[in-house]
Amino acid sequence: MTMPDRDSKPANIKTILVLDDDVLVRMPIVQFLRDCGYHVVEAASTDEAIAILQNTDMPVDVVLSEIDIPGSMNGFGFAQWARSVRPELKIQLAGTPGRKVQNAAELCGVGPTLKRPYDHKRVLYRIKRCWLLGRSRAGGDPEQLQRV
Repeated sequence: MTMPDRDSKPANIKTILVLDDDVLVRMPIVQFLRDCGYHVVEAASTDEAIAILQNTDMPVDVVLSEIDIPGSMNGFGFAQWARSVRPELKIQLAGTPGRKVQNAAELCGVGPTLKRPYDHKRVLYRIKRCWLLGRSRAGGDPEQLQRV
């Protein structure tokens, strides 16, 4: 788990919490998101992610979480818990296709679940869409997404 102090980023940079126990999956998406200008915090279990979100000095705008994640709860349970403590938090679940994917889409409210390993451009698009939908329920206008 990486927990930088809250003064290590400018206020206008969005923070993304990437929750994935597979370091070979997590590292490339974390680096890609950092290269895109986002502040990224990593966690390898739901327990680590809970500790990050319980730190009220750590602003987190979006969570990208695997569904089958180790810890005291799975990705679904974590998403429900995270929404209860930070209702404004945008959550994007990722996993393999199947019934879990449909459940995740319903829980997140931002479209279907992402597949692992991650398609970096799709993750970036979906993260931007989370912020856009948070401001307006109009839906993914590509011109607006370029500005987010």
